[in-house]
Amino acid sequence: MTGLAAAADIPALDRLLNAPALAAALDTHGRTQAVAALRRHLDALRQRALAGELPRAELAERAVAAAINGALARAAAPRLRAVYNLTGTVLHTNLGRALLPDEAVASVLRALTTPANLEFDLDSGGRGDRDDLIDDLLCELTGAEAATVVNNNAAAVLLMLNALADRREVVVSRGELVEIGGAFRIPDIMKRAGAKLVEVGTTNRTHAADYENAIGPRTAMLMKVHCSNYAVTGFTKSVSVAEVAALAHARGLPATVDLGSGTLVDLTQFGLPREDTVRETIAAGADLVTFSGDKLLGGPQAGLLVGRADLIRKIKKNPLKRALRVGKLTLAALEPVLQLYRAPEFLAQRLTTLRLLTRPQREIQPQAERLRGVLAQAAGADYEVEAVPMFSQIGSGALPVDQLPSYGLAVRHRGKGRPGRHLDRLETRLRNLPVPVIGRIADDALWLDLRCLEARDEAAFTAQLAESLAEPPAAPSTAQPAEPQA
Repeated sequence: MTGLAAAADIPALDRLLNAPALAAALDTHGRTQAVAALRRHLDALRQRALAGELPRAELAERAVAAAINGALARAAAPRLRAVYNLTGTVLHTNLGRALLPDEAVASVLRALTTPANLEFDLDSGGRGDRDDLIDDLLCELTGAEAATVVNNNAAAVLLMLNALADRREVVVSRGELVEIGGAFRIPDIMKRAGAKLVEVGTTNRTHAADYENAIGPRTAMLMKVHCSNYAVTGFTKSVSVAEVAALAHARGLPATVDLGSGTLVDLTQFGLPREDTVRETIAAGADLVTFSGDKLLGGPQAGLLVGRADLIRKIKKNPLKRALRVGKLTLAALEPVLQLYRAPEFLAQRLTTLRLLTRPQREIQPQAERLRGVLAQAAGADYEVEAVPMFSQIGSGALPVDQLPSYGLAVRHRGKGRPGRHLDRLETRLRNLPVPVIGRIADDALWLDLRCLEARDEAAFTAQLAESLAEPPAAPSTAQPAEPQA
């Protein structure tokens, strides 16, 4: 076929549906989707024909079939895709935070494919409580009397405040009124929960007397919020959990702590910065502690509440608890992660998050040197690639001022003028690979931190670079790399 086609030359839909070339599309995607895609394609062809822009070659059955198969394949491709996280942020909110260990993956697979005793008591044969699946483990690991779980830490804080402080006052230091990712603000959550915020102290200094003077007949609790996503330094003063708890208990009030990215073990034993554990917070006198499951704990997205049994019972009776409860997949992932903490001597090997956080720079450096030449060849002569030391961060608001010595690849443009357009082009090419590679652009370079590229993934990563980046580059992107959220 040569020349341009008229609208009358376009084949009928029924004829194309019976064409052998379309059989694969019908078999793979079904008649409903194939017909809809074919109608859209024929409409587009008709518009181009009326404009005098339709080559006859595009009306061949094979050409139509190729277009339809491509459209259907793109529509069926998953939106949630695996990526290589080379941003240098281990717990990257935009990239899914904690990666689950093998034990959790196997447990989730079982829960997906078999019935399970989610709310069934195998001992009595009666109805059970889904919290029973993890309650004993959380109490053992934290020293708390009772525990419950909801879908994230924001939900845990909301539920706690609504259950215990609805239409009453909650005393919080002004220096702890944090905002974390997604514009989640403690004052806003308190308002939604029905609690009245009473701020005490100043941004940089709060004293025990500030809490004591704020207590009145409408006070429901004294609350501390862990400032996990920023640090105030210099002329500062804060009141410890133990001091706040003593003040609260002297007036018959509970002391509560939003620990944020709570950890269950002392991280210093693994060479990581110090962070208060949940057990230490309970031992200091906190009556309730809330924390995340998918940050330093290294498990699935969840909000955990541990503390006094009477307060947990009241929280579980709140109607919001059902609205915020987790499903079987979260519990299936959470239980084996908690089990790993019972053998802390194996934790650095078996818990994926901790394994990534503790990768030594001396292990990452040779990996960077191996990959330097592969990326340089794939990127092309216009770019210079160096294996360089760099710093990773934990991410998701955990220990924001602490950095982890790492190693990776720094890519710079060799030419004159502003390098941004060229770096954007390369970043786009990496992001459009079958398994997208996500780095960060800063200081006129594209930085690829290799901390989260484990040895088992290196061969596939290398093969993808060699095969896919040899193609012509895509048009430059105007999008900027996503910023890590707290």
